[in-house]
Amino acid sequence: MSSLAVVTGSSGRVGGAVVRALEDAGWRTRGVDLSPGPRTGVVGDLRDARVRDALVDGADVVVHAAALHAPHVGLVGDAEFRSVNVDATAALLDDAGAAGVRRFVYISSTSVYGHALVPADRAVWVDEDLPPQPRDIYDETKSAAERLVAAGPMTSAILRIARCFPEPLPVLAVRRLHRAVRLADVAAATASAAAHDGVTGTFNIAGRYPFTRADCVALHHDAAGVVAERAPEVAAAFHARGWPLPRRIDRVYDSSAATNAFGYQPTEGVLRLLGKPG
Repeated sequence: MSSLAVVTGSSGRVGGAVVRALEDAGWRTRGVDLSPGPRTGVVGDLRDARVRDALVDGADVVVHAAALHAPHVGLVGDAEFRSVNVDATAALLDDAGAAGVRRFVYISSTSVYGHALVPADRAVWVDEDLPPQPRDIYDETKSAAERLVAAGPMTSAILRIARCFPEPLPVLAVRRLHRAVRLADVAAATASAAAHDGVTGTFNIAGRYPFTRADCVALHHDAAGVVAERAPEVAAAFHARGWPLPRRIDRVYDSSAATNAFGYQPTEGVLRLLGKPG
């Protein structure tokens, strides 16, 4: 019998994609969410012990994607953020450990870097050595949950995923140059991290970008020139559509640690997004 992976937030965009990727990789899955959905077998609140018990019973791996997110900031009180993002995570970790779950994969966000993402005289090269500087209650609670997971009773991987939600194509094309990621890549990375029991730590999950750390100063002052040099096909595709190249790029996410640890490979660059090979 195949191993059982449980996924929280399975009716959401990321959670649903993770369930699909796990099933494609041969896992049995069990999803939980506050809202019903095609991949959600348990409907309920993770702060309810009965819901957690039903979720972790017989599970091998927990993938925890459920959370209040950045768009909820200002609409939901800080206490509710802590209850959902921190307290529920702590309770889930405890119950998973008691149930004999062997692995925990936590879906975090590159947003936790917060104020550290603000450039000074160069674009910020965002790898896992960059200390997070949370700027709001979302960042604070995701960081607190990361610490709980890292100190938890089982092997764990924390995935700081880059932005992967729909945006207008001209905006998304710029984001895919340096800070956005394809949803399918996030799901594939999560399935791979779930399968690699011996891999622990925190990993950025981002896209495939044409830049290196050595480009950071130039990206801050003349990003269009760097794009034209590093990726002339991308510059031509933007020009053909009448879209301006960005004058400045403030950050570049680096997910090479995930590549080295469990084989994560972003599959799509900007050209493929625009319907061209690459």
